[in-house]
Amino acid sequence: MKDQNFSTTFSVDQTPNEVFNEVNNVRGWWSERIDGGTDQLNDEFTYQRWELHKCTMKLIEVVPGKKVVWLCLDNYFSFTKDQTEWVGTKIEFDISEKDGKTQLRFTHRGLTQAYECYDICFNAWTFYINGSLHDLITKGKGQPNPKEELQEH
Repeated sequence: MKDQNFSTTFSVDQTPNEVFNEVNNVRGWWSERIDGGTDQLNDEFTYQRWELHKCTMKLIEVVPGKKVVWLCLDNYFSFTKDQTEWVGTKIEFDISEKDGKTQLRFTHRGLTQAYECYDICFNAWTFYINGSLHDLITKGKGQPNPKEELQEH
């Protein structure tokens, strides 16, 4: 059976603990606009990108140097009819050593091609993981969404 989840993998020279620490530095690679804790078991945080996307994640598994799993508690996309597409999905960061390097495997378990948001989410996760998170780990600086100022009306 074909894997029905979005997944991508890369390898770096940094240690598993360094990779783990940067995965948990969500403001350093995903968005500077993250409200809440992002590194302890049962922490909850909210991500928001303008009026396009807002979601709340809960850390349901945290194994230092090895694994981080987020559970999506709620989600809103301005561009989909079904607002529940991410709800209940899991975002997993698996860290392992392979061939003298540290491998990070990112999986959004439940993000399938049947979802209305799949193409946009595929492109976004590819950028945030293979670009921004990779750069944060290897160069010390990612390309997170900047913290936008909300317009007062």
